[in-house]
This record gives sequence, C-alpha cells and structure tokens, in this order.
Amino acid sequence: MTFLAACALDELVEGKAVRLTVGDVVMAVVRTDDGVFAINDRCSHADVSLSEGEVEGCTLECWLHGSAFDLRTGLPLTPPAVRPVPIYATRIVEDGAGAVVEIDPTPLTPEKDQR
Repeated sequence: MTFLAACALDELVEGKAVRLTVGDVVMAVVRTDDGVFAINDRCSHADVSLSEGEVEGCTLECWLHGSAFDLRTGLPLTPPAVRPVPIYATRIVEDGAGAVVEIDPTPLTPEKDQR
C-alpha cells in the first residue's frame, strides 16, 4: 500500500464529508465515531459528488436521489444505486505537529483489508 498525506485530522469535522484529492483520485473523506473513511466522490447512480451528501453513522447519502452507501464497504444500502462505490484504506499517523490522515488512493477490493 502507498499511503499519501490527505489532511490534518483536526480539519475533519465528525459527521461531515469533505472533498479531497489524493493522488489523482477525488474522494469524500468522513470522520465518524468508528474512524476516518474514504470513498470515491462520485455516486454510482447519478455521477454527482457524494461529499455534498449527508452523513449518518457510517452511511453517506447522495444529495440528489437519496442513495445511501456504507462508508466501510462502499456498498449501496438504498436504491436507486445498485453498484458499489470504491473505498480506500486510511490511517492516522502522528507527524510531530499533530495527527495526519493518510489515504492509499488504490481502490480496495473485497479480499484486501481496509485498515
């Protein structure tokens, strides 16, 4: 895995998605009680930005048609989306100035571990 610095942990507000570009990939990055998650920023149903959607727990809902995606797996939880959205491995590291979120911009596959 190749992790790249994405942002400072304190830049992420819990329960709110932030649009970040890591490598060449545009992602919605979300801090929750369960950790920090990165999911591709494009809804698999309508090709709109997921980072503009609402977060509830580990779910990110697309603002346009209401498809909800599991931040841990990328799987759609509600229609109209039926295809998953790629997710990315995240980690939090201390860099001396504080905690930094690092993300691997290579999409995870089911056989790869997220964390």
